[in-house]
Amino acid sequence: MLTLRQSPFDLFERLEQQIATAERVPNAEIIDSDGSYTIRLELPGVQRESIDIKATDRTLVVSAERPASSETDDQKPALLSEFRSGTWSRSFRFPCGLDREQLTAIYRDGILEISAGKAVSHTSVSVKVEN
Repeated sequence: MLTLRQSPFDLFERLEQQIATAERVPNAEIIDSDGSYTIRLELPGVQRESIDIKATDRTLVVSAERPASSETDDQKPALLSEFRSGTWSRSFRFPCGLDREQLTAIYRDGILEISAGKAVSHTSVSVKVEN
């Protein structure tokens, strides 16, 4: 009977390959203030024109594209490149509704900061009874 043994290093190599091919989404930070939410995302290397932000009642969807690095004729191909390119999308769901009229976004130094006002919701309504 032939027994194949794997080295523990083989397992680490497979794990490293899986991590390298896994989809990566940008790191995010959400701050909940009294009247608004502030959402920050790390987007290094992303062009401002490729960022798309959409909002529904309680959901905010951010998508963007990071282009692949272009090599010129006088450059040699990279020996190692861990830069990620391609498109991605990330959505956030909030406990309160979003006021879509108050949405603003600023992109500076690779950080996208979105400010989303909370929608005013009335929890009770008074009804006058007529005779």
